[in-house]
Amino acid sequence: MELEETRKHVVSNESFEGIQVLLSPESHATAPHCPHGPTLLFVKASQGRQQGRRFYACSACRDRKDCNFFQWEDEKVSEARLAARKDYNQRQQPPLTHKQYMIRFENFIQLPLAKRKFCRDCQQLLLQDEWDRHFAHHVLGDISVSQLKRPSLLLHPLENKKSNAQYLFADRSCTFLLDAITSLGFRRVLCVGTPRLHELIKLRASEEPKMKSLLLDIDFRYSQFYNEEEFCHYNMFNHHFFGGEEAQDICRKFLQKDDGEGVLLVTDPPFGGLVEPLAFSFKRLREMWKTSSNTESGKELPMFWIFPYFFEPRIVQCFPEFSMLDYQVDYDNHTLYKHKKAGRKQSPVRIFTDIPPEKILLPENEGYRFCSDCKRFVSSENKHCAICNSCTSKDGRRWKHCVLCKKCVKPSWTHCSGCNRCALPDHSCGVGNEPGCFLCGGKDHKHRSCPRHTETAKGNKKKKNQKRRNIQKTNKQAHATAGKGKRNRKKR
Repeated sequence: MELEETRKHVVSNESFEGIQVLLSPESHATAPHCPHGPTLLFVKASQGRQQGRRFYACSACRDRKDCNFFQWEDEKVSEARLAARKDYNQRQQPPLTHKQYMIRFENFIQLPLAKRKFCRDCQQLLLQDEWDRHFAHHVLGDISVSQLKRPSLLLHPLENKKSNAQYLFADRSCTFLLDAITSLGFRRVLCVGTPRLHELIKLRASEEPKMKSLLLDIDFRYSQFYNEEEFCHYNMFNHHFFGGEEAQDICRKFLQKDDGEGVLLVTDPPFGGLVEPLAFSFKRLREMWKTSSNTESGKELPMFWIFPYFFEPRIVQCFPEFSMLDYQVDYDNHTLYKHKKAGRKQSPVRIFTDIPPEKILLPENEGYRFCSDCKRFVSSENKHCAICNSCTSKDGRRWKHCVLCKKCVKPSWTHCSGCNRCALPDHSCGVGNEPGCFLCGGKDHKHRSCPRHTETAKGNKKKKNQKRRNIQKTNKQAHATAGKGKRNRKKR
């Protein structure tokens, strides 16, 4: 039941109901910029049909409070406004370049342990001449080399669900991922939004000297700890490298080394993000990976995309060759997405990949078993259905087969004769079963774009305005009466 509520919450964030994103290399090249790079082009849509004016909005932030960029596609913007926008975008960038951060880091590690300090409030390493400015802040001292190798433990995670949500892998999941990557024979990992995995790879450098990784992340704070060959400031929603061509070349060389052999892309995007822009960016990273030799072979850059299981239809629509593993990924700093811990009994987060599932061994000591019929590892509760000829569970619980629906469904669902489908026992019969609007019954639009919905909203606004005017009128009359009484008392 809890998983159902989480699904509704995340999907509502992801779907952008009534809004469609338009993706193409051309629109990306001509799009205006906000502080997060090129914006995305959107249009209102109903039942798959576009309607209304197209507009540009921020790619990374879903809330206007985080980034208020908005521009109609056909809007003419004055030179003065363009100059002001450029100046604003520049002021929102990190205070130092990546090279300057690295110079600071070299100076920092030369300091004796007692003089190595980190400001928790400002989230930065402090040099000696900066101590006075942070006197009233929460400052940590004696920053060791081992702490510098684990920056994700020093930095506050960014937890805005609608933009750069930063949920960090638990050690259990991180260790499994790296062990799986190593057993599959990969020697280089492009970590897109996975700082914990990048850390673990670098920590294991002594054990796996041939294993290398490059972190792409929108969190510029990692520039303080990793050089240009280890970290690129990157927005995965619009494939934007903040470091420009130089950073792109670093990423391209990393991907194309050894003719692109032995490299894997691992990504863990914010769950509130739109799937389509993410897939568009990952495909462009795949294009960067291609060389003359691997292009002719028809190969693609293999991927691990970590996302909740209920996004499977959208991800498979973008990458038809992907399949979903049963492994449940959990996080240290997420109260909901934890595996058999203080959060939920089951984590809904899975791994989507184009690597054949039979090649990926899931840990038996965590309750996974090999299904000889499906030829892949599945969770212990995921029982094989002889009718479907598959281990059908998606959420880790044992599903049951419905003869009427001709498929397996969640154990909490029952078949509804009114809807002619399986659903939760307390569902609203008929709602959500047929496409269209539940306000007027029309089949060509959703309730948000319903004329009746608009008329009702206008009527409510009119009533609200009239009520406010009546209150203002009453207050004025009360003030006038009080003033008149005061003047009469003065005359007496």
